[in-house]
Amino acid sequence: MKKIFLQIALISLAMDAFAAPPTELTFALKSSITKINSVNASGGRSTGTGIVVAENKVATNCHVLADSVGMNIGAMGETYQPIGLQADWKHDVCIMSFMYLPLKAATLGDSEHLQYEQEVFSIGFPGGPPKPLTTWGTIKALYPFEDSVVIRTSASFQMGASGSPLFDAKGNVVGISTFKSPGRNAFFYNIPVKWVKAALNLPVLEFSRDSQPAFWDVPLEQKPYWMQIVLPFQNEQWDEVASISKQWLSIAPNDIEALFYDAAVKEQSGRLDEAKRIFQGIIKVNPSHAASIASLANIAKKQGKSADVEAYKGLLAKLNFDNDEVEALLQLKGR
Repeated sequence: MKKIFLQIALISLAMDAFAAPPTELTFALKSSITKINSVNASGGRSTGTGIVVAENKVATNCHVLADSVGMNIGAMGETYQPIGLQADWKHDVCIMSFMYLPLKAATLGDSEHLQYEQEVFSIGFPGGPPKPLTTWGTIKALYPFEDSVVIRTSASFQMGASGSPLFDAKGNVVGISTFKSPGRNAFFYNIPVKWVKAALNLPVLEFSRDSQPAFWDVPLEQKPYWMQIVLPFQNEQWDEVASISKQWLSIAPNDIEALFYDAAVKEQSGRLDEAKRIFQGIIKVNPSHAASIASLANIAKKQGKSADVEAYKGLLAKLNFDNDEVEALLQLKGR
């Protein structure tokens, strides 16, 4: 049984009460978004997405460019080839330089003050359609990493969407859609716009095929703990989850996601009071941590505390989970 993981998956995939962003806003933003077309040495073709971040500058993921022997972007019915590159391969941020690109730059926002359950949306070319598509959702987790945070959202994406800008509700770029976890119930990760801003200050080099693996594309044992733990958590390999969360907490004892996984292990093993204390500590620090609130509701249900169940359901409602979503969570957890 995978009750706990399915509960989190339901929380992650819920579209909440956030409707599609205004058509006028997305229409205006699409004038800064480009499809990237590339060809590799064997003749294989692929697509990605780019966002204009300054005059004649288009940001995307470096992995979109890796192994390419030919590349262009389309704009106003014309194609343009890059003439230079600013590359931060480790963080998977590459900025291509062009000449006379007739596209305006998007507004770069702030990725350092994002909040859980904050509304976001993404525009890109998943699957390589002729026109960009929009997906939307909310921020589900923020993972401190080096000098910024990696952003997990419920705004999903697929092949072709790599490099798509992630916008806040006002249309400011706060991240770049970059990678997802394996499996059907994938988590969707976005790198922060802070790294894009930093890449704009890198030297412009000739466009080349040189590349290095990104932080998320290294061997498993070298990946951040918040990546290592996903599959064991999905598969309910609780000894492995406990081991990874212990290592994670040893270097980041106050990390709320590490604490969440530690509490999930304790909840699964029946140590409800210990789990409850940790979950309560998490929502004291971060009142928008929906997964911890749902877990507290489940513990209250197991302990026969109906008033607490209703109180936690109310907290989820304030986070824009509708009644059906809340009831589905509790039914799933209560099986």
